Amino acid sequence: MGRNPIREAVKNGRELERILVQRGELSGSAGEIVAKARERHIVVQEVDKARLDAIYPNHQGMIAYASAASYSTVDDMFADADAKGEKPFLIVLDGITDPHNLGAIIRTAECVGAHGVIIQQRRSVGLTPAAVKAAAGAEYMKVAKVVNITRTLAELKERGVWVIGADMDGQKLSETDLTGATALVIGAEGEGISRLVKDECDLTVALPMRGHIDSLNA
Repeated sequence: MGRNPIREAVKNGRELERILVQRGELSGSAGEIVAKARERHIVVQEVDKARLDAIYPNHQGMIAYASAASYSTVDDMFADADAKGEKPFLIVLDGITDPHNLGAIIRTAECVGAHGVIIQQRRSVGLTPAAVKAAAGAEYMKVAKVVNITRTLAELKERGVWVIGADMDGQKLSETDLTGATALVIGAEGEGISRLVKDECDLTVALPMRGHIDSLNA
């Protein structure tokens, strides 16, 4: 979309995953759009003109990616759990960048009865068309995007939620009491849970692997 549609999308609160801006094009109308986008915590990336040309030749120095599904809030997830008479069960993702992995996690979360999936705004994939397609049912699962995962985990603990990280060096899942309000933290495809996020976990658990593969991707 051109600058005017992007300006209107930002102004009207449309869900945007990110905005790519040509380097050196942050003056005038582009600068105004970027400033408003950052006020809304939309990810803005400066890139070379060649990258924009490869994506959409008529880019006018700026390209925006719209979300393929609407986001919810963490409060919505708590309300859903309360309405069902259940303890909150949340999935928190730390740095998942592959849309197919995000889609698979959303689909699995829905199948096991989780009340929501929480992702971080930066350095993570969002509800892109590929992620929504892979989820094949994302409309049934609440997904919230937060600015800071560690701060969100601290807030969840203040609300009585037990934060459990998935980590290869954790205690066996079969020996862990997962009753009560729980947030399960799943780390990135390669690095796993970051140190700061792991520090916020009350404990870590591992899913025993009996084959030759040592992880389930994320």
